[in-house]
Amino acid sequence: MTGTDWGKRSVVVTGATRGIGRGIAELFAARGAAVAITGRDETGARRAAGELAAATGGRVTGFGLDLRDPDAIETVAAEAERRHGHVDVVCANAGIFPGKPLREMTAADVDDVLTVNLRGSILVTKAFLPAIERAGHGRIVLTSSITGPLTGYPGWSHYGASKAGQLGFLRSAALELAPAGITVNAVLPGNVRTEGLDGLGKDYLARMTAAIPVGRIGETADIAHAVLFLASDEAAFITGQTLTVDGGQTLPESLESIAAT
Repeated sequence: MTGTDWGKRSVVVTGATRGIGRGIAELFAARGAAVAITGRDETGARRAAGELAAATGGRVTGFGLDLRDPDAIETVAAEAERRHGHVDVVCANAGIFPGKPLREMTAADVDDVLTVNLRGSILVTKAFLPAIERAGHGRIVLTSSITGPLTGYPGWSHYGASKAGQLGFLRSAALELAPAGITVNAVLPGNVRTEGLDGLGKDYLARMTAAIPVGRIGETADIAHAVLFLASDEAAFITGQTLTVDGGQTLPESLESIAAT
């Protein structure tokens, strides 16, 4: 099988003004794909698109999108297809992770996280589905997390529930869309160096690094390359699956087991 001709592909990445989403968008653009990115702030999304285009020499378009607004999702889906002519790959990456202890959590806190992270992934997939079907070789890749599907972390119970919920969605969606040649998969990042992670402080970073067998925090490029593979022609026979990208973080049963290696 020959390699994917990314110059003929159009990719949408939600939540791509920074962090993992920006890394995903940058890699696709560098490979030659036309890329549309979204961010909650339209000005910020357009600025990020310009920066990515300048850095990669690629074609990058920015859209403002609040995933809490279903109509806005449909509008962006239609506009992305209109501007790029087609949509082949959708990376449902946007998400929020506000920390809140369970005893202090309100219904509004839960609703906000589930609306953006879980409902947003479902509605983005649904909105872009007609365009992906017209393209004829669609790929949908969700950014989930190790938190929820594989691990837990205090203060992130609503976040973990949203990320685990994404995987329940993808398995049924993968079955439903397989006859159309559309694959649905997810990456599960571990700790990745982003603006959000850096904000948790040096002590947190040191503890997390100590818990990762490969001895370093992940980079956005580590996740981006996993997404690129799942979106490629070479991954056409992979659907309904999850790919954990965590440097082995979820492998040891204790820190002592890392020290013993």
